[in-house]
Amino acid sequence: MIDLRNLETFYAVAQLGGFHRAAERLHTTQPAVSARIAQLEQQLKGRLFERDKRGCFLTTKGRQLLGYAEQMISLNTEIVEVVAGRTALSGTVQLGASDTIVHTWLSELLKRLNREYPDITLEVNVDSTANLTTGLTDGSIDVALLMGPVSASNAENLPLCSYPISWVVSSDFPIESGNLSLEVLANYPIITFARSTRPYFQLKEMFGRAHLHNVRIFANSSLSSIVRMTLDDIGVAAIPKHVVSEHLASGRLRVVETEHEMPVMSFTATFIRRPDMPLNSIVAELAQNVAEKYGENVSESPALLVQ
Repeated sequence: MIDLRNLETFYAVAQLGGFHRAAERLHTTQPAVSARIAQLEQQLKGRLFERDKRGCFLTTKGRQLLGYAEQMISLNTEIVEVVAGRTALSGTVQLGASDTIVHTWLSELLKRLNREYPDITLEVNVDSTANLTTGLTDGSIDVALLMGPVSASNAENLPLCSYPISWVVSSDFPIESGNLSLEVLANYPIITFARSTRPYFQLKEMFGRAHLHNVRIFANSSLSSIVRMTLDDIGVAAIPKHVVSEHLASGRLRVVETEHEMPVMSFTATFIRRPDMPLNSIVAELAQNVAEKYGENVSESPALLVQ
């Protein structure tokens, strides 16, 4: 009889394209993965993978097995869900998150997951949308909370939230509070996200359309650092006001109103649906629920009513 664990190992190697990456995914060693594949090949009387410098590829027999492996793994998951309930599902989820999500509602998501799915282990990776998208593609990230959607054909995108970028300064920053123009803002350092991000390019384009080409944009890959620089009066931050709601409520920061429309950062929970990773859709759906409730709460916050 074929061991289900061997089938799961086979499926991981087929999906990730290598024994080493499958070992990392399964939290085991490469020799252990090789041994399980060898056992399957012995039982099925033929090679399942061909290997070269680029990785490993399914043989004809391997492609025949893949569909059955998917069915077996899916059936195993279904049995657990039906008999024991979804909360009995266990495993490790590699969760990727953009910095903006970290500074808004990620903690609430982690609390919910820990409370409702106590057997799930999370490994959180905070990174840029570009890197998280690459992680989804190569299998190192299971669920990504990023600026989406991701256009890969096998990616599923659940809408989460949309946060417009605001101009934020410290309470003592020497700038007017009225409806300011881009020409006025261009006189100050603009502190915003890293060069490789969508908001950075959108801000550059916005100033470019206004023929303001000498704006000093201080790109920063750390949102915490952007907030710190803003509190220290270094410049005007171009960030969602949602990430600094506590500072706005305390009066340490304030939003500067402007006469132009600002870019909007839209986020999705993106994942690849796989029979061996039933937790992916569970985490993504719960993230969607948490984001919705967060949006309802902040809409009632006086600090965020300032436009």
